[in-house]
Amino acid sequence: MPAKSKAQQKAAGAALSAKRGETPKSKLKGASREMVESMTEKQLEEFASTQTKGKPEHVSK
Repeated sequence: MPAKSKAQQKAAGAALSAKRGETPKSKLKGASREMVESMTEKQLEEFASTQTKGKPEHVSK
């Protein structure tokens, strides 16, 4: 599943970094904190590697 916005991609990248032990989980905020607990490393990789060209910064609900 690709990220729908640049914000989702950034949050996934931060969560992936924490999942791999490169960043302390205590430094995560908001969506990235939830993502690290609820998603696998493979899912986070897919979100974080999405192309940003043409993506909005945020997606309204």
